[in-house]
Amino acid sequence: MTLADPAAAAAVADPALSRLYADFAAHGLIPLWTQIDSLMPSRPTPAAVAHVWHWTDLYPLAARAGELVPVGRGGERRAIAVANPGLGGRPYATPTLWAAIQYLGPRETAPEHRHSQGAFRFVVEGEGVWTVVDGDPVAMRRGDLLLTPGWAFHGHQNVTDSPMAWLDGLDIPLNHQLDAGFFEFGPEQLSDLGTPERSRGERLWAHPGLRPLSGLGTQVASPLPAYRWAHTDEALAAQLELEAEGHPGVAEPGHAAVRFTNPTTGGDALPTLRTEMHRVAAGGRTTARREVGSSVWQVFSGGGTARLGDDTVTLHEGDLVAVPSWVPFGLRADDELTLFRFSDAPVYDALHLARTLVEEA
Repeated sequence: MTLADPAAAAAVADPALSRLYADFAAHGLIPLWTQIDSLMPSRPTPAAVAHVWHWTDLYPLAARAGELVPVGRGGERRAIAVANPGLGGRPYATPTLWAAIQYLGPRETAPEHRHSQGAFRFVVEGEGVWTVVDGDPVAMRRGDLLLTPGWAFHGHQNVTDSPMAWLDGLDIPLNHQLDAGFFEFGPEQLSDLGTPERSRGERLWAHPGLRPLSGLGTQVASPLPAYRWAHTDEALAAQLELEAEGHPGVAEPGHAAVRFTNPTTGGDALPTLRTEMHRVAAGGRTTARREVGSSVWQVFSGGGTARLGDDTVTLHEGDLVAVPSWVPFGLRADDELTLFRFSDAPVYDALHLARTLVEEA
């Protein structure tokens, strides 16, 4: 309390009330009536701030780390996390989301480990890396979304003479706040499982609309380890083509969007992270929205601008954008603009705390 607070002023005027507040403090107690504005604000007041990290800064720094920092047991990954300026130096994009650029050099291997945090990889730059998830080797190529469900062993190997970089997304901050994190090292050497054209998970689960009768139970995380760019691109293109033909099937005019889902439930591919792909036609725009919960966007291709809170920011390929809770966000495309988005929406949906407000144009 300060003397500017009514409760503090009353305590100064009344010695008995002053002693009461002193005894509260001595016993580790804080009365609600002195904290109501901060504990129950009229709208979300996130500590995180809206922020953009530019790929033209991120990738060269990751490449320099590739020259100077080895990958191996202990450090485990050459992943460089973005740190939201509003979160006091913590390596978090938002209070619930962790985002990093991971860089793997030619012929390098990142050892196997597992953790309770759910993770995905979205490939921005290059190809030639294989991720092995619970013994299933999965190719990583530009535009692909790769899943690593919580507690699945995983390691990465680059079998080419060129480096590769991708976006890592995890729910590390959420796990940390919940005191729910576990970690375990895997084998010292990543098994040489070859480089099959399709992973076992894809061979079983990547048939649209068809589900194996051998596994009819639901699974918390999607059993499909890879969502391939060719399929995502085709789905987005079809929405815009049908709209042009007079058969609207888009999120809003000129705005196509798809969500990556778990084929056993129809819900989100990962239980705590929502993953989507968005495309805005050249010259098009999206309506600005406020949403409870936070998200991170990455430009996959094209360019344009975004309304980000009270600011307008320019976007180029690879740029990362943090959108905290209840901050208005909308897009405008100069040329066709395609973006990957991940958010903490499944958590807010499960807790019945989700809310969206569409801003007036």
